[in-house]
Amino acid sequence: MPVFETQVSKQVMSTYLTYLECTACGDRHTPHEVQTVCRSCGKILAARYDLAKAKHEISRKWFRERSPEMWNLMPLLPLENPAHVVSLGELVTPLIRLATLERRLGISRLLIKDESRLPTGSFKARGLAVAVSKAKELGITRVCIPSAGNAAGALAAYAARAGIEAHIFLPEDTPRINISECIASGAQVELVRGTISDAAKAMSERRREHPDWFDVSTMKEPYRLEGKKTMGYELAEQLEWILPDAIVYPAGGGTGLVGMWKAFEEMAELDLIGSKRPRMIAVQSEGCAPIVRAFDQKRRESEFWNNAATIASGLRVPKAFADYLILDILYKSGGHAVAVSDEEIRKAVADVARAEGLYCCPEGAATVVAVEKLLHKNILTAADSVVLWNTAAGTKYAELVERL
Repeated sequence: MPVFETQVSKQVMSTYLTYLECTACGDRHTPHEVQTVCRSCGKILAARYDLAKAKHEISRKWFRERSPEMWNLMPLLPLENPAHVVSLGELVTPLIRLATLERRLGISRLLIKDESRLPTGSFKARGLAVAVSKAKELGITRVCIPSAGNAAGALAAYAARAGIEAHIFLPEDTPRINISECIASGAQVELVRGTISDAAKAMSERRREHPDWFDVSTMKEPYRLEGKKTMGYELAEQLEWILPDAIVYPAGGGTGLVGMWKAFEEMAELDLIGSKRPRMIAVQSEGCAPIVRAFDQKRRESEFWNNAATIASGLRVPKAFADYLILDILYKSGGHAVAVSDEEIRKAVADVARAEGLYCCPEGAATVVAVEKLLHKNILTAADSVVLWNTAAGTKYAELVERL
């Protein structure tokens, strides 16, 4: 069996990256220097590419000829030198049809994108692989992050691979496996009482003593988003460039949802897809549902959710920095936002495993509950094609299994 080696290391490839643009005020920033958020308004920066030029190289045929890995999208990722790629083998994740659940729920086509197959066992590997690679390219030697769990494990692993020092701040009730994988990878770990917001505050205080720590928090730098957008490209190719009627996605920080929408916009400019867009549906926990509340109130931003509590640690985000982008996408796509209970999530983890043999994380199981609710409300119909997202391996939540 051949040894895995990401194909970008064997090719001379250039990125079509041209500049970074503020998603709020439009101010442009150079990608050749270390950037965080917009210098003018403090909002999120997004990478922009010369898609008119890229269209001459990138086609559906181009994708068919590439290796089945995340980095096959290199020209539309922000790395300028493939030698800086930090990879642990990020292969394309499977899109699995849930035939038993289709029959049970009464829906014509239900699929799930299983991100548990990625290195570190979650979709966070995508964003952190790209963010750490770009950090390496820019000469960053120390990084830090507040996390609910899976992003911490991914940062620890990729930072170790890159030879970069990692400082990680976690809620003290983070799933044990997330803490263990950070320690095993040599990261410096600090446990904080409270939520990811409290972890972020603790990290900010420590950064006053260590100004050389680069913050890779969700959407506080431009490149995790680029890793997450690869989910959109993969999905489109797997569905032969016809997008589903709806995507049901567990939204904590929401980077994946924003990244997929960015991918769809890029693909349209590249003539890879037509004008059809899925209805984007954000799923949250009833114990922490700031996006759902804001959506129901037709707001453009969310308010901080006090006393956030849920077994789905990835959904325990009291206020997403990208809330204005998430909500804008929900409105533009004719989508929706729905909250589910912890009791429903816990039951769904077992139900999906027994019906389909797929051991989802709580966040992934929440999307199954959401589909049932949305069908009952006629927001989804029996004729819809729907794709769910399982964002991590269920095995990373050992404590939950003990209570199933």
